[in-house]
Amino acid sequence: MIRTLVAATIASAALVSAAHAQPADTDERRFQFNQVADGYLRLDLKTGEVSLCARRTSGWSCLAVPDDRTALDAEIARLQGENANLKKTLLDHGLPLPGGVVALPPPAVEGGELKLPSDADINRAMAVVEKMWRRLVDMVQGLGRDLKGKD
Repeated sequence: MIRTLVAATIASAALVSAAHAQPADTDERRFQFNQVADGYLRLDLKTGEVSLCARRTSGWSCLAVPDDRTALDAEIARLQGENANLKKTLLDHGLPLPGGVVALPPPAVEGGELKLPSDADINRAMAVVEKMWRRLVDMVQGLGRDLKGKD
C-alpha cells in the first residue's frame, strides 16, 4: 500500500514537473504534457500520437487517444482507388465520363522515373480552371450589380 502511494506520488510529481517545465533549447524533447480534467494529455513530439495519462487502479497509465485522421486518410485512399477503377471501366467500355470529368491519368512511375502530364493534358486542365475562374468573376460582378440596383 505504501509502495503504491509512493510510486503514485513520484509519478504524479514527474508528470506535474514535466507539464510545467520550460521547453528545452534542444530538439531532444519527446513528449509535451497538458493538464485536462481527466489527467494529462501527452503529445509525442516525434510521431504526433496523443495519449491520455490518468491515475488508474493499478497506478498511472497512458492510453492512446483514437486518431480519426488515420481512418479518414484510409477511406480517402480507398475512394480514390475505387473512383479511378470506375473511370477506367467506363473508358474501357467506350462510355464518356459524366459531368465533364477530365480523364487525366494519375502520374505513372515507369522505370523509376515519374511520367509527367503532357502539354495537352496541362492545357485542358488550365482551360477548365480558366472557365471556372471566369464564371466566378461573372457571378461576383453580377452580385455587385444586383446590390447596387437595390440601393
